[in-house]
Amino acid sequence: MVQCCCKHKNIERSESEKKDLITRLNRVEGQIRGIKKMVEENIYCNDILIQTSAATAALNAFNRELLKQHLSSCVKEELEKGNDEVIAELVKTLEKMMK
Repeated sequence: MVQCCCKHKNIERSESEKKDLITRLNRVEGQIRGIKKMVEENIYCNDILIQTSAATAALNAFNRELLKQHLSSCVKEELEKGNDEVIAELVKTLEKMMK
């Protein structure tokens, strides 16, 4: 179970949650390295754009998973404590993500 200390901006994730997030990030990292190699090798622009789109989708999947964890742990815990400020913080974060 995730335990959150939002006021300290730390969270203790389970090993399975950490593994899942790191796996997702490793996938994105590999895609970015592949895109860099494609640029270095003068690969056709359209092919690079397709790979860039795949990397963006993988990063968005990472964000969705992290947001799900955040909502079910930190936000839930803070709301249960009566800390409604967590909503404003989340709204600001979502605004930044949607730019």
